Amino acid sequence: MEIREVAVVGLGTMGAGIAEVFARAGIGVVAIEADPQALRHGLGTLDASLSRAVSRGRLAPSEQAEIRARVRPAAAFSDAAAVDLAIEAVPEQLEIKRQVFAELDRVCSPEAILATNTSSLSVTSVAAGTSHPGRVVGMHFFNPAPVMRLVEVVATVLSDESVPMTVAALARRLGKVPVEVGDRAGFVANALLLPYLNHAVELLDAGYASAADIDKAAAQGIGLPMGPLALLDLIGLDTSLSVLEVLHGEFGQPRYCPAPLLRRLVAAGRTGRKAGRGIYSYANGQATGADAEPAGVAGGSAPDTVTVIGRGDDQEADLATTLASEGLSVTRNPAHPSDLVLIVADVGQPVLPAALAAGRGEQAVGVHFPGGVRDCPLAELVRTSLTTKSAMASAAALAARLGISVVQAPDRPGFLVGALLYPHLADAVRMAQHGYADAADIDTAMTLGCGYPRGPFQLIDAIGAADVLAGLQAMYDAYGYPAFAPPPLLAEHAAAGIDFAAAGRAAAR
Repeated sequence: MEIREVAVVGLGTMGAGIAEVFARAGIGVVAIEADPQALRHGLGTLDASLSRAVSRGRLAPSEQAEIRARVRPAAAFSDAAAVDLAIEAVPEQLEIKRQVFAELDRVCSPEAILATNTSSLSVTSVAAGTSHPGRVVGMHFFNPAPVMRLVEVVATVLSDESVPMTVAALARRLGKVPVEVGDRAGFVANALLLPYLNHAVELLDAGYASAADIDKAAAQGIGLPMGPLALLDLIGLDTSLSVLEVLHGEFGQPRYCPAPLLRRLVAAGRTGRKAGRGIYSYANGQATGADAEPAGVAGGSAPDTVTVIGRGDDQEADLATTLASEGLSVTRNPAHPSDLVLIVADVGQPVLPAALAAGRGEQAVGVHFPGGVRDCPLAELVRTSLTTKSAMASAAALAARLGISVVQAPDRPGFLVGALLYPHLADAVRMAQHGYADAADIDTAMTLGCGYPRGPFQLIDAIGAADVLAGLQAMYDAYGYPAFAPPPLLAEHAAAGIDFAAAGRAAAR
């Protein structure tokens, strides 16, 4: 089916962006907005976006005029009577979307495709109220629509087979990358992203780590473009809470239950950057105050002699070499009671037993490099129940002398980076294990839709399935939390020594 003209219902930020995407691809757009003021504002948003493209040399003035001429503003649904596809971008409330679809169903041709841009609601519930549910599909753009390349194409059990194929082909025509998924709350990107963000709030609420350290661990330890708590503030805590409630309502798993702190902050009106306060407080768009600063331990001085205890592996050798290259004396046995003892930590093993075995519980600080001593820009300083503040301060001062960025982590399985990352990776493996989407599509959704430099399965392959499995197993053994239970698919890959990229290539042959 050839898509020559579309209708976009709702001209907020997202609707204006979607209208621009279609118009840029040479497709005529009927921009429907019943509120005259909202219509003017939406067209203004579209014009501003095109003008920015011209000022940056990405669009010629003549092209701007041609694109703008393809967008025809309208106030009535009847103006959509002749379109080939209509897509709504109205508020994320099921009843509002059903009302929009009832009107589109009334005025559009029976052959027209009706699409919803919902990010989490049931497309089936929207489709079931129409006369031709087989023509209804999800077409989820990501914000800002002109920039973000991912489009999730959502088929329902009612969809005609050709409709998702037509919409996926249309997405490619728009210069987007479609990922075809079934109708499940959150689809791929939000179903993976929101539980991860929620878990970060739970860690903060439990006093597991400071807000700044949680975000620093994700950005520097995992390599994500933004920490989870800062991202929540950007998305909006109220928006995130609504999506989590939809996810929890569908799946009923604790992993999707909104954190109590998230609910309290929303109830208090601390909804994020748009309100000036969320997890952090903001001034001129920048996070401010004590919460925005990493939890440091003041007053420490870097020692001249350091005892390094490890497992005799490369990490221990690399750390000893790094310390020696900076002129420090490195020992294997603490000679003085006040000597700092660095225990090279393993993500699946607690630090305390090694500290006790060395007879230096108070002076011992665990150190863990999530990506290896040579490759990771971040070290986790692990405090045990016996570690003194002076020992932590000395370790922090030593890291500063070496130019190593650090976060503080408790002596718990996964420490901080793993505590954030491993359950998130397990969610992705379960999604593939249940046949909802394959590893390649999940990676595509998270890289293009959420800005990840590497998708979940690419991360597992980089870390090693066996190491991720060990981290999850240690977390599950310690807490018994179902979300930490290693998925069987992950255990199979670890046992076989097969990475997910290789498995994907074999399946394609």
